[in-house]
Amino acid sequence: MWQRMVPADWLIFLDVSLETIQARSARADWSEELYAQQQQRLAHARLHCDLVIKTDDLTPEEVLAQAVDFLDAQGVLV
Repeated sequence: MWQRMVPADWLIFLDVSLETIQARSARADWSEELYAQQQQRLAHARLHCDLVIKTDDLTPEEVLAQAVDFLDAQGVLV
């Protein structure tokens, strides 16, 4: 999808464990099988991303700060 809709200049992959998804989500259907399917669907994007941010122990503000720092280092932000 990231290649078809709008080709990305920079691709940032937000990684999260199943345990964190289950703790954060109100949905009760996040099983190991569903998580494995999502990981398979996202494997190509992960392989081709410019940055992986492991979000398990981060606040949304910390995730944003890492993304902004990365983009700033690339000269994207002015």
